[in-house]
Amino acid sequence: MVKQEKQREKKWLLVKFGGTSVGSAHAIQQACQIIQTQHDQWGGMIVVISAMSGVTNHLIECSRAAIHHDTDLYSKIINGLQEQHLNVVKDLLRTSNLDETELFIQHQFQTLQAFCDSVQVIGEITARGMDTICSLGERLNAQIFSAYLQAEGISSKAVDAANLIITDDNHQNARPLMAETCQKCKELLVPLLNDGIIPVVTGFIGSTRQGVITTLGRGGSDYSASIIADCLEVDEVWNCTDVDGVMTADPSIVEDARVIPELAYDEMSEMAYFGAKVLHPKTIQPIIEKDIPLRVINTFNPEQAGTRISSQSHALRGKLTAVTSIQNLSQFTVEGRGMLGVPGIAARTFGAVARQNASVLMISQSSSEQSICFVVPSDTEENVQRALLDEFEHEISQGDINGIQILNDVVIITVIGSGMRQTPGVSARIFNTLGRQQINVISIAQGSSEYSISLVVDKKDAKLAVQQLHQEVIINGY
Repeated sequence: MVKQEKQREKKWLLVKFGGTSVGSAHAIQQACQIIQTQHDQWGGMIVVISAMSGVTNHLIECSRAAIHHDTDLYSKIINGLQEQHLNVVKDLLRTSNLDETELFIQHQFQTLQAFCDSVQVIGEITARGMDTICSLGERLNAQIFSAYLQAEGISSKAVDAANLIITDDNHQNARPLMAETCQKCKELLVPLLNDGIIPVVTGFIGSTRQGVITTLGRGGSDYSASIIADCLEVDEVWNCTDVDGVMTADPSIVEDARVIPELAYDEMSEMAYFGAKVLHPKTIQPIIEKDIPLRVINTFNPEQAGTRISSQSHALRGKLTAVTSIQNLSQFTVEGRGMLGVPGIAARTFGAVARQNASVLMISQSSSEQSICFVVPSDTEENVQRALLDEFEHEISQGDINGIQILNDVVIITVIGSGMRQTPGVSARIFNTLGRQQINVISIAQGSSEYSISLVVDKKDAKLAVQQLHQEVIINGY
């Protein structure tokens, strides 16, 4: 496919702002300052916006209160959210579009109140209904952000992504239908860009072919941005957040974590999947094929270069880049001598897990074929256990499988870096570091991607393990 920059003279930039970057009047002013600074340097700009920080959680709490017939609680939440948004608007807008924006906000919360009243009567809510409620935060913020840009003299229009991103009907975690989505993006966004108007698009939201609201899963605004970037073949994507870039470790765990100047797409994919919170795990996928660079910068410190993610990373092959961790996990082990050489055990195991819609984050199997272990989120543990016991009821009763063993409160720690598999001594250094601290490694996995080694440890050892690995392989270098 021919890249659009070869078909157009002007370059396009897509900027996505996370919840903390647009979580207050001050934050929105900072975010708009970035747009103002970059406005004249690009031929066209698209903004993808999140809800204000914490708003989606309050909306979920609101729906749960309605389910439990707690009218006072959900009404209190609704009133608090309305007041929060109206106060931000009053701090930002001093022009004629103040009244219009206030009316929009009041109407949206009146609709939410009516919706929750209905849920309260019925006593239940569908995934489709949850999507309707959860999408409110982005809709409100897109209107507010666009109105503030207009007040600052920049042509802008709020755009509901329900009219752009067409998805399947898997509510709460919908999958985009890219061909239809790209057609919509080109039809609705390109004319705005050509007219010098900045579209402010709601992140996180999509809709089915029938126009029913869907959402892309928590953190899905990142994903929305890369979907639109792919469809429009923009020249660069900026992800604006509250840190100076992608870090070598979680700074709340490792005090001397540092910004990584450059990353390859595959390195970032591994980091996002294995716990780096700065990007949604699905963010990288849509932009890889078009080779669109992605920059992670700090909304509140935009002078810093941040982290540039592309296919042209200059990271040295074999260099260890970061240490990540995922908590709140459970490890399952299916084992027994009767499994030896029996075809289909693994397929049946993961088929049972898949039927529970549980994500398998890591797999390790012994070469003797007598055991398979895997890790899933702890909140799926009960369902997965029941599914496996049902699946292997006969084998367990015959003694071919010893049962299903479960380890609670485990953590996956992943060391990430380019070309690790072909660099001698990486694994030895990792496990020697943990051994010196008397940290037991429960299981290990390394894929053929050459970008990561993952290991499972007990929750009580996780913090020390991350700190020591970061010191040994990042600070001291490899």
